[in-house]
Amino acid sequence: IMLQLLPLPSALVRPLLLTGCLVCILGVHRTAQAQQGGEGFFDRVAKQTIKSSPRVQWKNFGPGMSGYCEEFWTHPTDPDAMFMGPDMYVSYGTWDRGQSWQSLKDHDALGLDMKRVLDIEFSRQNPDLGLAIDWNGWAFRTTDRGRNWDKVTELGAALVKPGADTKQRPGGMHQGVWQSRMSELAVDPTDHNVWYVGAGDFWNVKENHRSAQKPHGNRLSFAAYGFILKSTNQGRTWQKITRGLPDDLEVGKIVVNPTDNQRVVMATSHGLMLSRDGGLSWENNARGLPNNLPRDLDAFYDAESGLFVLYLVEQTVYTPRKKSVASQGGVFRSTDGGETWIDISGNLGLDLQAITWEATADRFHRTLGHWFGISAKESRQRFTQKPTDVLPVFNRIAVNPMNPKEIYLALNKKHDRTFGPGDLWRTLDGGKHWTVAARHGIYWEQDTDQAYWKKRRNPTGVNTHFAHLQRYMSVSDERSGNRMLAINASGEVLIGLDQQTLRSTDRGTSWHQIDHDETAPGSNHWIGRGASNLPGRFMLLETGIKDRRLLCSGEHGLWQTVPLGDWPDKNAVAVEQIEGQVHEEGAESIATVAVHPDDPDTIFVLAWRQTHRGKLRRTTDGGKTWKNIATLFDTDNNPWENTATQNSLTIDPVQPDNMYFCTTFVRNGEIIGGSGPELSLGQHGFHRSSDGGHTWEVANNGFHEGFSIRRIAMHPDNPKVLLAAANDRQGGLYRTTNRGKRWKRVATPPSVGAVQHVHIDRHTKHLLVSASARGGKKHRGGGGVWRSTDDGKTWEQIFRAHEAWQAETSPVNPELVVISVPGLFGPRAHAFMNPGLYLSQDSGRRWLKINRGLGQPDRIVDVKPDPYDESVLWCAAWGGGWFKAVIAEK
Repeated sequence: IMLQLLPLPSALVRPLLLTGCLVCILGVHRTAQAQQGGEGFFDRVAKQTIKSSPRVQWKNFGPGMSGYCEEFWTHPTDPDAMFMGPDMYVSYGTWDRGQSWQSLKDHDALGLDMKRVLDIEFSRQNPDLGLAIDWNGWAFRTTDRGRNWDKVTELGAALVKPGADTKQRPGGMHQGVWQSRMSELAVDPTDHNVWYVGAGDFWNVKENHRSAQKPHGNRLSFAAYGFILKSTNQGRTWQKITRGLPDDLEVGKIVVNPTDNQRVVMATSHGLMLSRDGGLSWENNARGLPNNLPRDLDAFYDAESGLFVLYLVEQTVYTPRKKSVASQGGVFRSTDGGETWIDISGNLGLDLQAITWEATADRFHRTLGHWFGISAKESRQRFTQKPTDVLPVFNRIAVNPMNPKEIYLALNKKHDRTFGPGDLWRTLDGGKHWTVAARHGIYWEQDTDQAYWKKRRNPTGVNTHFAHLQRYMSVSDERSGNRMLAINASGEVLIGLDQQTLRSTDRGTSWHQIDHDETAPGSNHWIGRGASNLPGRFMLLETGIKDRRLLCSGEHGLWQTVPLGDWPDKNAVAVEQIEGQVHEEGAESIATVAVHPDDPDTIFVLAWRQTHRGKLRRTTDGGKTWKNIATLFDTDNNPWENTATQNSLTIDPVQPDNMYFCTTFVRNGEIIGGSGPELSLGQHGFHRSSDGGHTWEVANNGFHEGFSIRRIAMHPDNPKVLLAAANDRQGGLYRTTNRGKRWKRVATPPSVGAVQHVHIDRHTKHLLVSASARGGKKHRGGGGVWRSTDDGKTWEQIFRAHEAWQAETSPVNPELVVISVPGLFGPRAHAFMNPGLYLSQDSGRRWLKINRGLGQPDRIVDVKPDPYDESVLWCAAWGGGWFKAVIAEK
């Protein structure tokens, strides 16, 4: 309890420090500011890991997934246990077959662990024992089936000889750890003491493309190459092995033969490798493989019969044939441990003369252009005759562990270089006949080329079911891509289409999303199951309608909370998308939102990337329809990339035609950090409108040179008065008393540097400033949260840390304060041991660390007390969606 009731330093309690007995009698441990350099509270927060209070448990409500997931694993023996590693630095596990998901990360750690997991494997002898590797090059161990993970080693240490200069270790430095990225993890199925790790970044589908010029893929600076690691003690120590392996080799899959564990087979960028001595030496084997460029490898084993079968999918290789092309690749099977292979590609080849869909032709020439090193336009000019039997590029293969004849092939048309209708192919007869098993989009909706598919005995029509993405996926041309493929111990198949996870329980006949629950059929009201990969953004909790909160997100638009209906869990949160994929050409990345003070159906949003970036959009019917009313920014880059980063859209409650927002040049806390892009239209700074948002002017008079405004706040009693938080190196706090015509710097303590956020309590009018420390040792204690009770004349530090991103008081109870403290990165990562959220219920005299349930406590981009119920808190994570918590009674 004493660790959880963490005190605020205050001059009022210093006399208590003189009498230890009195402190004991009162039962309260106080820490004075004079003790900050000693064994006080803030020193413990900085230097020692503190456990979060059990009084606050955060629950992720989604929306589920809503991001890309290339890594998904099923437990080899427990079909209820599954794991995923989405791309927004989160990782999740389920132990109830996807009904609910929990973060795999330690909510009281630094946020660096398990944040981008690359592989997970489990013992066949002990189903609770498993290892994982992440993109830091770290190995983790679990003994409770993946619920908790402990770091066992840094894999890069195995690459360094004793006494060597560690500065020369491969991979380079990233966020304070030496990166030697590995791509594959495998366990000996007969002995769980023996594990293998393969080097490389084999599965990086966005950056690691194969071509005729680079058939082995791209070599990336942050990955390690040319070796495998072997451990005989469950990952505690590792042996580096290079014998027989090319220097630039990267590993895709390692399979240990369960009938003879000295025989190991490995799919690599340089071909299929075989070992006959437990992985200590290797030889290249290509008997039966036309290209010897494996993209994936899987195995079937029946312990009762001893049947062991390997399945491999080759990189498709294209060669010119007059005005057309020929292709070599496909699917292969081995029944002798990988020594020899037979082709089971069957009818995989496509007749592009029979497929009339123009999107297929576009992707075909994009694929050929990449393979031959020419443009898609040149490909069209050169290869004018469409081939009648050509293979796409497949990148994943999986066999049903219960049926060796049921095999699946995945392809990613969005990020790989491939083509053709369908997102997943399947055979039920061991490869004689293949069909498109997962179908979505307008091509299948309209039964296009039905005669061709009927001739192939391929079902047509859509057989995939999504959540809020349903409209978007129904009208698309299958451009989203299938990014992952897995089959659990019960034979259920799991794939990832666009930004949703789908499962089939009927051998690929139908597919249903498992990311959300719908409160009632057809309601389009969704409750996430806990595995959100959503870039959370600003939350507007007071919207003119008491039970409606508005939630901004990256890539998935604007959401509102909605009634739960008959849903049994009354603490759950249901949400509805009101802008984004639910509308044709909706805005996906919403930076900030505001509601007209006299009309709750009139809502304004600003978008910083993707569709409608740089526009101010408005709805007057509560989100049913939207219209752009102003164009503010543009940038000379790709349309899906960032333009100006906008924050704090604010409307004057007295004169609603007056509107304000700021653009942030120093983008800490954003998905893409660093400095903002160079603008071809618009300027950075403070923006104001006097005609309801139709026209805008930049009002930067009074700011220092090189300023960056991260947030603004309007005075609750006088809308002419606004405060601005400048978060650049020379930053600070600014005030205007004339709606931004002129800004004047507000004096803050000399140790306060960049100001990240400013908040004005509506009851007391106290100012809360969240700040970074000014540079230099003498200002080291200036970061954290400062409070002024006299309009900025004097300041009191109520929380000390290297930096705070936000501090807000409850609209119901001004004594309730919640703050967000980010983690540190690079070599300083361990200089602050307790990033996350903190709660005070007594105006900051005592604090609770409240990270339980959070997957990214080091990157909470918005946190607020509920405006109506002081026992409820809300927050948004950088890449984990939105959370709600109820504060339990003491």
